[in-house]
Amino acid sequence: MANVGGGQQVNDMTPFLGPYDEIRSDWIDYNGHLNMAYYNVLFDRGADAMFEAFGLTVDYVHDRQLSFYVAELHVCYVREIHLGDAVRTTFQILDFDDKRLHGFQELRHQDGWLSATSEVLYLHIDSTGPRVAPIPEEMRKAIARIRHTHSRLPVPERAGRSIGIPRK
Repeated sequence: MANVGGGQQVNDMTPFLGPYDEIRSDWIDYNGHLNMAYYNVLFDRGADAMFEAFGLTVDYVHDRQLSFYVAELHVCYVREIHLGDAVRTTFQILDFDDKRLHGFQELRHQDGWLSATSEVLYLHIDSTGPRVAPIPEEMRKAIARIRHTHSRLPVPERAGRSIGIPRK
């Protein structure tokens, strides 16, 4: 286990694991399964837990007027989840630079099977602009430690997918 900042521990052999969430009745759509919008709620909660591990907290956002915004997001729905199911997200940092972070998440059922994936590109933002701004050095170092740990993991099979209709 490696301490990556914010008091959190990251296992060297797995992506960051978020807490379990139980699927609520008001999240269920007319088809009887989780509404697509709530997949993003679950991914966002998992990302928040990961961000805390490298110092992106409510205090950071309020005191420094800096944050990460989503610039691009790609969700793949693999298997339906239903009312009462318990799920958790993973988060793996695939890459980062001075102003951007590329992450990949999986939504996993408590029984271990994959429900959905989310690949996201974040921009570090100075909210006084708003404008893209460099990630502060201490946060970049914490992200680098996590990225180094995550670099030992295989690139997720579903990372880098694009949307399109295959032509024959």
